[in-house]
Amino acid sequence: MPDGLYDQDVLIWSDQQADLLRRLAAGERVNDAVDWTNVIEEVQDVGQSQLRSCRGLLRQAMLHLLKLHAWPTSRSVGHWGDEVDAFLSAAEDHFTPSMRQHLGVAGLYAKALRSARRANDQSGAARILPDACPFMLDALLAGDVDGLLATLAAAASD
Repeated sequence: MPDGLYDQDVLIWSDQQADLLRRLAAGERVNDAVDWTNVIEEVQDVGQSQLRSCRGLLRQAMLHLLKLHAWPTSRSVGHWGDEVDAFLSAAEDHFTPSMRQHLGVAGLYAKALRSARRANDQSGAARILPDACPFMLDALLAGDVDGLLATLAAAASD
């Protein structure tokens, strides 16, 4: 492997490494040519990337749910609802069971809540938003927007 190819052109590097790994899997002796350090890092990054993606999608969904609750008469309600559907659907697609212990829904909610409280809508004063996360991961992944809004409204009235 040329020195620094990973840093210079990761696409060429990844193609070369994939070819080497295929040859290795077929029984060819190519061990010395495989960039094991970076291959291992990249393999681990695949899972971390999926986890970050799922977290981001859930956080965005919760932000839009908070906006829907806070400003129910806004002209943006339709857009926010569409966004919640899209984010939750994508989160469900990215989710794997092993992510459950790493997602941290309460922490994601806290970030979404901070963003929602900074938001401003011209439709009037915002409704009260609950400080504690009212959402369960399974409910978010189920994608029932009306049920999630009802959960949010109940938590806001407590």
